[in-house]
Amino acid sequence: MVMEMVFHLGVHGTDGDRLLKTLLNNRDQLFREQAEVVPPSRHRSIFEEAMMALNGSPATDEMQQIMLDAMLESSAPERVIMSTPSLLGTPSRMVGAGGLYPNIGNRVAALANLFPDDQAEFFIAIRNPAVMLTKVLPQIQGGYMAMMQGCHPEQLRWRDTIRRLVGAAQGRRVVVWCHEDVPMIWPELLRLAGEIETDTALSGTLLYMHELLTKAGIEELRAALGGRDQMSIAQRRSICAEILQTAAKPGALEETINLPGWTQETVDMVTDNYRADAAEIAALPGIEFIMP
Repeated sequence: MVMEMVFHLGVHGTDGDRLLKTLLNNRDQLFREQAEVVPPSRHRSIFEEAMMALNGSPATDEMQQIMLDAMLESSAPERVIMSTPSLLGTPSRMVGAGGLYPNIGNRVAALANLFPDDQAEFFIAIRNPAVMLTKVLPQIQGGYMAMMQGCHPEQLRWRDTIRRLVGAAQGRRVVVWCHEDVPMIWPELLRLAGEIETDTALSGTLLYMHELLTKAGIEELRAALGGRDQMSIAQRRSICAEILQTAAKPGALEETINLPGWTQETVDMVTDNYRADAAEIAALPGIEFIMP
């Protein structure tokens, strides 16, 4: 039986394991739909050792079975979901001379070769590099210079990174979204990653809204959503957007950029490039782009 092997690649400075934890909290529903979420503790070291040993070659049947036996709790899931930015390496590898995730092509090809007989899918968020680097910098030994590795802010282009990913995926499914849109698209993202039917009840679908809204805003949101028997995705998003405008926690929708040597002009340039890249990525062949 061919399984769907879903690799949620993160990236660093975005999800914070929210997708993993939310899907784990819905484990029973996923099991009923023949899907299993594998925590990083059950695959991280196995994958790294296997990729090092394989050196780009496909895993043998025996090696695939050894990995599956170590990872899985259920006997024969149809869909297996793995979610951690460590699939792309450590935070120190986020930036290189070639820009954002210069090694993403090799990593994606190596991940696909772990289970060459199965159907690999790749899910990835992109985020304004100015914000992402600010979030990740405290995790980097050696500080800003060690993080940037000679890369100039002008080179922080997601379009190049995603093109490398798509090329390495070789026709496999690639799902991309902007992290800034996650509060609006979170329920759909969960269902896409888990391949969960729309009529299956899920917990945690308002996780991001709860993080952003005041207590009064959460109560207003619950009342607005609970007062309707049926609601389209567009209607739910419209309600969420309205309440975010009026009841967000102070500062919740603002980001402070604190990167050595960056001026406001630098931030504006990187932000403008990011917006242009997102529009270009959304139109790329071979991409499923989740729009808000």
